[in-house]
Amino acid sequence: MTTKILALTDALGNLVDFRLMPGQAHDLVRTRELLADVCCQSLLADKAFDADWLRDFLAERNIEAVIPPKSNRKNPASCDMEVYKWRHLVENFFQKLKEFKRIAMRACKSDASFEAMIHIGATVIRTR
Repeated sequence: MTTKILALTDALGNLVDFRLMPGQAHDLVRTRELLADVCCQSLLADKAFDADWLRDFLAERNIEAVIPPKSNRKNPASCDMEVYKWRHLVENFFQKLKEFKRIAMRACKSDASFEAMIHIGATVIRTR
């Protein structure tokens, strides 16, 4: 019941890829795997993704990291807050996805069927 969805969307808020994670896992656990084959100009993420290894990983691939720094960082990295405002598209995607009761309630018993429902929901959202 506590499954997390780590989602990657494009600039229009459409689902590109996602990974399922246990609810107790940190958001960064499967981030490297999710971003392995991604080619983009910038990555917008929330404070939970503020990690030096992720910033280095993105810099190696010439991807701009638009991630606000955590409040406890000794050397906070800069963040373009005007670009960061577009991160609401990811939140909008999740709100649209939660309109599907089976996804919002995690009614599927297996991860495979839950992933299938997410794919179906994302397809319906994209065709609207």
